[in-house]
Amino acid sequence: MNTQHQPNPLELVKGLGLNRRQFLAATTGMAAAATVAGIPLATSASAAPGANGVVVPPGKRGIILYTVRDAISRDPATTPYASGFKAVLEELGRIGYKQVEFAGFGQHANAPGGNVNTVAGAQLLRTWLDDNGIEAEGNHGSIPSTVTDATLAQFDAACEVANILGMGHIGTGNDPTGSAYLADWVAAAERWDVFGQRAASHGLKLYTHNHDVAYSFLLDSGPLDAQGRPTRSSGTRRLEHFLANTDPAYVYLEMDIYWAHVAKYKHTAYTAADGSTVTSIFNPLSVVQKQPIRFPLFHAKDGDSRPDLANGYEMVPFGTGDIDYKTFLTQTGAKGYHNPMYEQDTAPGGAANPGQSLEYSRISYQNMAALRG
Repeated sequence: MNTQHQPNPLELVKGLGLNRRQFLAATTGMAAAATVAGIPLATSASAAPGANGVVVPPGKRGIILYTVRDAISRDPATTPYASGFKAVLEELGRIGYKQVEFAGFGQHANAPGGNVNTVAGAQLLRTWLDDNGIEAEGNHGSIPSTVTDATLAQFDAACEVANILGMGHIGTGNDPTGSAYLADWVAAAERWDVFGQRAASHGLKLYTHNHDVAYSFLLDSGPLDAQGRPTRSSGTRRLEHFLANTDPAYVYLEMDIYWAHVAKYKHTAYTAADGSTVTSIFNPLSVVQKQPIRFPLFHAKDGDSRPDLANGYEMVPFGTGDIDYKTFLTQTGAKGYHNPMYEQDTAPGGAANPGQSLEYSRISYQNMAALRG
């Protein structure tokens, strides 16, 4: 997933002359016209809050705003559809969503509020969240690639913005490293422990997000190549190593359940140190069950089985695909702890269907609300 780059707001914080306590004290508390043909809704009605059998309680039904990035970024002067953060949050509130995850803080310059990628902009965003009964859970920002005084200050400023928005988590949409090699994952774990402890000092949980390759096999054994790097695997998957070598008090994961299922489809064997091929099928649910508290957030992204595609799945609105979310969400453990965020990378419909992403969001909300254990 490609997320918008988040500039460093440190200078803005200092420019206001605010310390952290003053900074936090200064905070204040679209109808989709297109109909998408062929997308079924779950048939059971949404239960009242607390009703027996509801898998995702009303207050836990969320969406990452990357799903509706087209609506947030378009010019309201050129379209009748909801545009910009204010209108999109209003529409998501009307649909019923109670949680959102940001994917950066950029919107079209002509949208209400203009450039909200500032401290004042974060205060305005918080007002719109509160007005619509929505809580911000996290953001796909960027985690510094080095640990220096400057990057720690940059990270502190991002944490301050997260606190303005009322987030409980701060994170990224990228893997901790794109490398296949053990040494790089060791270094990533050390760096994330530092920033995780820093996030905790701000009252936040630091989290990373997976794509399928993060659950492929780590190159950590066997003969070395010309650069002295291992060429084979012990069978440990990259993020499993990361989990085992980061402090559970400071570093958390947001499992993208769709990409985890793609990993189950794609990454099924590794070459062992002796050169043999070993079959090993990934089980996303089992990974969560072993440490459910390490996964405060999920991306509830659905997929239709498509063996003709390289990933084995095609992204579809939540509740219309083949991923067994009823089983997954009811068997993870730590009942009531996890926050599932609907995501669909392919939701925007472009010029041909400008209302599609918000219509898919409506369909997905209804299917999430209808999910019964």
